[in-house]
Order: sequence, then structure tokens, then C-alpha cells
Amino acid sequence: MKTILIVEDIELNIDLLTQLLEDDYNLLVAKDGAQGVNMAQQENPDLILMDVSLPIMDGYEAARRIRADKAHTPIIGLSAHAMSGDAEKAKEAGCNDYLTKPVNRDLLIKKIKEYLR
Repeated sequence: MKTILIVEDIELNIDLLTQLLEDDYNLLVAKDGAQGVNMAQQENPDLILMDVSLPIMDGYEAARRIRADKAHTPIIGLSAHAMSGDAEKAKEAGCNDYLTKPVNRDLLIKKIKEYLR
């Protein structure tokens, strides 16, 4: 079973993602960017769902640090902000993709399956 690291600080979002994905994937959860970087390095997940607005270290910096160590691990940036340029900023930081919250369930599952082929 593939492993997904969810880096998210809001319990409601963690619960929603867990309910959506727990039957098909092994899930790990980090609640801030620094913890996400550490878990990515230690646990070697197959894919990372990265909130970009996180405490301690934001998701952009966390993605940059993970990308420096894990060049091929897919990272999907997630954000409640739908501002112009956010997707580009996430991709510049090392995210392979970017989705806005609330996340479209079908689109998220489609993207995860594409990256984990």
C-alpha cells in the first residue's frame, strides 16, 4: 500500500483527507512544515499533500527543503487561498501540482492516482 504524508494544521481538513484516503493509502500526518520535512525525510512517503499556510515553517519552504532531498517525490500543494500567482509560487517552491480548498474530491483522487502510477 502506498504512503501519503498529509502536512496540514487544521484538524477538520486532516479529518476530511483521512476519511477520503484511509481505505486506499497508508497515511501519515504532520501538523507544521518543520514536522513535515522531518517526516518526509524519515518515512519516505510516496506522495505528499502540502498545505501552504502552516505554522513554524510554511508549506512553500517545506516543499523547497523536501524537494532538495527527495527530487522525485510528488508534492501536491493545497491552499484555501485562490489568489492569482499562488499556483506558480507553489510550483516554484517544488510542488508538482496545486489545488485550492475546499478540495474537489474527484480531482484530488485523480491527481493522486496519476502521480502514484
